[in-house]
Amino acid sequence: MSGELQDTICAIATPVGEGGIGVLRISGEKAIEAATGLVKLRSGRPLKSVTSHVMYHADLLEAMPVQEPQTGLVQARNWRPVSSLAIDEALVVVMRAPRSYTAEDVVEIQCHGGPLVLQTLCEAVIRRGARLAEPGEFTKRAFLNGRLDLTQAEAVLDTIRAKTAGSLRIAQEHLRGALSSEIDRMREALIRLLAHVEAAIDFTEEDIAFIRPEELAANLQKTIEELSRLASSCREGRILREGVTAAIMGHPNVGKSSLLNALLRTDRAIVTPVPGTTRDVLEEVLNIRGVPVRLFDTAGVHSTEDPVEQEGVRRSLAVMEQAELLLIVLDGSMPLTEEDHELLARHRDKKRLVVVNKTDLPCRIDSSALASLEHDEPACAVVCISAKTGDGLDDLRDRLRAMILRADFEPGESIVVTHLRHQSALLKAKEALTNAAGSVGAKLSGEFVAMDLRAAIDALGEITGAVSTDDILDRIFREFCIGK
Repeated sequence: MSGELQDTICAIATPVGEGGIGVLRISGEKAIEAATGLVKLRSGRPLKSVTSHVMYHADLLEAMPVQEPQTGLVQARNWRPVSSLAIDEALVVVMRAPRSYTAEDVVEIQCHGGPLVLQTLCEAVIRRGARLAEPGEFTKRAFLNGRLDLTQAEAVLDTIRAKTAGSLRIAQEHLRGALSSEIDRMREALIRLLAHVEAAIDFTEEDIAFIRPEELAANLQKTIEELSRLASSCREGRILREGVTAAIMGHPNVGKSSLLNALLRTDRAIVTPVPGTTRDVLEEVLNIRGVPVRLFDTAGVHSTEDPVEQEGVRRSLAVMEQAELLLIVLDGSMPLTEEDHELLARHRDKKRLVVVNKTDLPCRIDSSALASLEHDEPACAVVCISAKTGDGLDDLRDRLRAMILRADFEPGESIVVTHLRHQSALLKAKEALTNAAGSVGAKLSGEFVAMDLRAAIDALGEITGAVSTDDILDRIFREFCIGK
């Protein structure tokens, strides 16, 4: 990110498109100056004199540039206040540093949410000395100015992208500093240990014991266990943040699209009695017992001479390769076919849920074969449903959640990490502390212990941003939208 902190930046903070309200955000040393002249308070007061964090009613008026009579050229430096273009009326709030999101002077303008209104407003602010913000630059400034740490900055984006109550709860815990506090607590404990170890090194000739080896080893082991617990939570944390991908597989006319519609409670996919109705991959995001699931409805897998159906089958198999979880749909009103057995034999390395559909019809499927399949494969489960009547769908949702998350996992009961960056740093710290504990056990010089303690402290600092690089910051903030 190339923006300088001394620049004044602006951006539209609301989504693209029409809306009842649109928000333009300006931040920087000259934020109030950039809005002055554009914002005309109904009270007549100058903008720079208003009380911070109080909303004021205003008109947005853009002065028209003067044209030279002979040449018709616009003189951008000359403005004619009496001849102005009314952009909109608005509510305006000034938030003076450091009591703002970025810890800088901030002006927020709330006007009508039409694209032309907001674009005209943004261009007017840019003409007054601001520049368009880069993606994530407001939040990056909040971090650089000490308003947020890195985990809180990431939690801002996680809050925006949350798809379930569980993912939102975790994002809000991180935004309020729960993860930061845990990391800082462990880091401070290691810094105290390092101080004892380095003091012993400095006064080695005095034969003073600042910390007994067994006490040092016990403290190291305790922190190692805490790091292991926190790092192991990353799987569930990432699932709640990012969701899992699941593909509905099966042969034509077994009820794949009917299952998708039943789970969505809407007619998303076309359903007909004609085999091969679905010829492309449909994608939807569902909330399954608090877990975001990206569900793909695929074309029926079968042999065909039709080139369009062949392409659909190819795409289905490609999705099957990429999916983390497979829902293999079988027709319970028909005996298992050779093609069914071939489909069941695919991807035994993945988690699979065999969905026996059409329980509203007489059962003709070989239940003993399905029972043996579930018995022989721990990562496979069988559930019977009727997509037509909805019977068994609650059981299906329960089975899905059980296959995705640990049975004892409940969001909010303990601190979890949600990013691979967090887990990588935790494991790096754990490795360094394991080496330090080995040095203590082998009665090696304190310099070896101190070196590994410093490495662990730095690794934990990477999580909160106490230790950071431009590369890390760029990777985090480039995922943000421009207005955040």
